[in-house]
Amino acid sequence: MTASLPHQGSWPEGEERPAEDRRHMIRRRALTLLIIVLLIGVPAGYLVISANQSRDSGKDKEAKYSATGLTAGWPSKLQRRIYQVPVPHPAWHVAYYETNNWKTSRLYAQFETNAAGLDAYLTGLGVTRADLEKGHITIGARDRKITGWKFPGGPGGDAWYGFVHRQKNPAPTHDVVVDLSNPAYPWVYVVSRTVP
Repeated sequence: MTASLPHQGSWPEGEERPAEDRRHMIRRRALTLLIIVLLIGVPAGYLVISANQSRDSGKDKEAKYSATGLTAGWPSKLQRRIYQVPVPHPAWHVAYYETNNWKTSRLYAQFETNAAGLDAYLTGLGVTRADLEKGHITIGARDRKITGWKFPGGPGGDAWYGFVHRQKNPAPTHDVVVDLSNPAYPWVYVVSRTVP
């Protein structure tokens, strides 16, 4: 036994289907055109906007990852957390550069701060000013070449201090150099190394 399906009713016998007047026909066609435009135009517009955003994002990433040397600006919060580089507030002339390879990842950072900012930075690393060694340039020639940093040696290096903050893996190791030629506004240079 098959179920019977309902059938659409037909016009009663003897009656003719009423003719559609011009106003209804125009309204029906306009509604059909609107539906077509919405079904095709909205997705097409979305695709164009999405393609432009994707292209712009790719250009930003390309510029970021093709940079060689320091880039003005703050490292991202994620970079500061991974490399444990607590840039203090206030800080000026902040710049950074990150390198990654299968062996070692490095974050190079520099900034100028005030005396309280230097103390806050050192405290963030778990050290004090007493850990700074006069004339001790801890950032090696390889890292100086990458960043373009030039640290004076000899008699001009009296205002330069440094220390190495070693931690157990996977925590990063910090090579820090501080320029105290102007004690009110010291410059801090740091290379944070971590082994992935």
